[in-house]
Amino acid sequence: MNSRILIVEDESALAQMLSMHFEDEGHEVFHASCLREARELVPLHQPDLILMDQGLPDGKGYDLLKELQEHNTPATMVMMTAEHDLELAIAAIKAGAFDFVHKPIKTDELNHTVNRALEHQKLARQVEVLSSVSNEALTEPRLLGKSQAMLDVSKEIALVAGSNARVLITGESGTGKELVARAIHHHSQCPGPFMAINCAALVDNLLESELFGHERGAFTGATDRKPGKFELAENGTLFLDEIGEMALPLQAKLLRVLQEGTFERLGGSQQLRSNARVIAATNRNLPNEIDAGNFREDLYYRLNAMQIQLPPLRERAEDIPTLVEGLLERICRSEGKPNLTTTPEAMALLKHYHWPGNIRELQNVLTQAVIRARSNFIGEQELCISKDAHYGVQSINGFTHSDNASTHSSNNANEALSTLADLEAKHIQYVLDYTGGHKGKSAKILDISRPALDRKIEKYGLTVK
Repeated sequence: MNSRILIVEDESALAQMLSMHFEDEGHEVFHASCLREARELVPLHQPDLILMDQGLPDGKGYDLLKELQEHNTPATMVMMTAEHDLELAIAAIKAGAFDFVHKPIKTDELNHTVNRALEHQKLARQVEVLSSVSNEALTEPRLLGKSQAMLDVSKEIALVAGSNARVLITGESGTGKELVARAIHHHSQCPGPFMAINCAALVDNLLESELFGHERGAFTGATDRKPGKFELAENGTLFLDEIGEMALPLQAKLLRVLQEGTFERLGGSQQLRSNARVIAATNRNLPNEIDAGNFREDLYYRLNAMQIQLPPLRERAEDIPTLVEGLLERICRSEGKPNLTTTPEAMALLKHYHWPGNIRELQNVLTQAVIRARSNFIGEQELCISKDAHYGVQSINGFTHSDNASTHSSNNANEALSTLADLEAKHIQYVLDYTGGHKGKSAKILDISRPALDRKIEKYGLTVK
């Protein structure tokens, strides 16, 4: 489903240009020329993203930003400012805006910022789907399950939230590491914002800029000064997801911030201080990465003051009925469908499946099932899981692999198994074929951003119809 974007801009030519640009990208666009119109359109259309000018005929965009934040408006907000309004732009971000773009608008900067903002919005909704990320959900002594493993995780969250120690969250992909980081931030009651960045989603120079900011002219395309996440997360929490993917040179710069609390923007010489609490997460075995020379040992010990290990879903199968009930309720609400329930046969299949993708995979399977459902029940036929999955052969969307190597000789088992990259490439190609080459729909099904999909298509040399 394409995003809904509200443009709040009084210059009609610019507003028309922006509207046409985003409509060409497949989004649904609305326009307000003043604060009064924006106040009327926000509850009417419930936009995913608000692109808002600072100077408007009846007031400042910053005032509307604060007003929307006070009313807990779920839309992600991006401000448009003149270059000389940098201080106000930073204040807007600290007040809750996702980011800002400078006027005159540059297409590359606009696309980069809006794509990141929409990705942020999508992730925020995923967190809502997975946990309701409301105060009530985060204050419950459990996280999506009543198993002893998750009760132990909840206790650890309460423990580390009461300190300023850095936390390393480990676990397989899809186990809910960002959810735990957000829960720690919530329970810590620190006044600053929670900011997240995926270290694997950006190339090195962009990641460095996102973390530390840059000065004008620091590199090609750096037309304006931009604050980084360490600067913007003042008095708050900075979550570094997939920290194991960070390049060694950037690890050294991160280590300095953790040791000394100071950094410089790219291309700058002014020393800036950061008091943001750093929480990192990884699905890699960092001690093994240290032995392989891929991760700094000193950085590991700086990050690993406290560690929370998240169990994979297959080790807490007793939580699956609770998870399914909660996920279905939220997915149905998101898709505009009445609440659905699973048949006993479908629940048995869900409980016995291995779930290599953990909660994220469960969410995707249920989302597809809700879309396919033609009644008030989800049966086995709506689930993209083979009936044989729980007996050692797992099959998702037509791709199978053995989960019981003991049934083969070691040589034959190795021949039968595929690498993770092979499986990913096959699955992405399947989804591309399923959508007829529609990258937007494919990215939604795969639960990744459009730029990330483009990179994987290029990486694996996939065919787009």
